[in-house]
Amino acid sequence: QVQLVESGGGLVQAGGSLRLSCAASGSIFSINTMGWYRQAPGKQRELVATITSRGSTNYADSVKGRFTISRNNAESRVYLQMNSLKPEDTAVYYCNAERRSSEYGPPRISWGQGTQVTVSS
Repeated sequence: QVQLVESGGGLVQAGGSLRLSCAASGSIFSINTMGWYRQAPGKQRELVATITSRGSTNYADSVKGRFTISRNNAESRVYLQMNSLKPEDTAVYYCNAERRSSEYGPPRISWGQGTQVTVSS
């Protein structure tokens, strides 16, 4: 069993900042890519940002220059610093991780339960 627990969501005014955190725990041998996704009401879940174990990052065009993803490999944590927030950033934000539970085990994807981010205009 692997658990991902997000924290740091909340209500913020447009132009403000929030920092999301996600901690992975459980039967983890290694974690490759970790990422943040979001889902707004009535919309599909979409990628926000990902980061590999070596620190390579990828961002959705809509958040480039405003959001920064980072991670602490030793603690199996990933963060999302969100600046210059806009009302259209309002969504439930989910953390995910591609991980293995043993050296030769298959890679599996785990998801957190989500944290609400609401940006008021």
